[in-house]
Amino acid sequence: MKTLKMKILAAVFSTFTTGVVSAAPIFWTDWTGGDTDAGAGFQGQGTITTTTSTVQVTYTNANGIGFYQSSGGTDFWQNGRIGRDDTVSPYTSTTVDNSPTGTDIVALSRAGTQALHFSEAIANPVFSFVSLNGNGYAFDRDFELLSVGGVDGNACGYWGCGGVTKVVVDLGGGNFEYQLNSSNVGGTEPHGSLRFTGAFDTVTWRSSSNEFWNGFTVGVQGTAIEVFPTNQAPEPATLALLGIGLFGLSTLRRRSKVI
Repeated sequence: MKTLKMKILAAVFSTFTTGVVSAAPIFWTDWTGGDTDAGAGFQGQGTITTTTSTVQVTYTNANGIGFYQSSGGTDFWQNGRIGRDDTVSPYTSTTVDNSPTGTDIVALSRAGTQALHFSEAIANPVFSFVSLNGNGYAFDRDFELLSVGGVDGNACGYWGCGGVTKVVVDLGGGNFEYQLNSSNVGGTEPHGSLRFTGAFDTVTWRSSSNEFWNGFTVGVQGTAIEVFPTNQAPEPATLALLGIGLFGLSTLRRRSKVI
């Protein structure tokens, strides 16, 4: 009797959770133009085109950067230096289907704080990084590490392989810093992807040290409205299945009382 009850519950639960952990296509930033900051710092702009919206992306760094590649140039997102294969890319995983689009990259070289701002709230942004060897990033929000070159069957990145560590630092007063640092395990050239979960329009982080260069780009699963709709009701077929499941459970309960 208990086995049958469990089967009914499992079927109902499966209906509502199917696809939750499956990989999703990521809409990557198309970085455009050059430095739009008239001062000494750097400001870059780009767009993310999702299924229903065009999101404007602004990156600002008052300390300046190494270089900005918004079109053409070297494809630093390939596997090693042998081209692309998203089945083993350092940037794809069970969560992310596709590696960063094109050759666009923002290359960092100086310690200090920087920020990404989106023109509307976005959902579950993915941050991919290249050659994080002599530097580290300290983010203002928590993240999950999705993939690293040379780990779990992933190919190495353009400059090689290398592991990373995540460190959570308590700054006091309820504030935390979420650090991504090179571990120098398996090599000294970490390439990979991480993800911030939730809906928001700004990400801020600190580069911990100066380095010749390390690079990044960012993509999203979609806008907040697309991924987290506020009035999404279950489809009629789903409601019908739920009703059948609950009816089955109530029938089993009545029978057990009679017995």
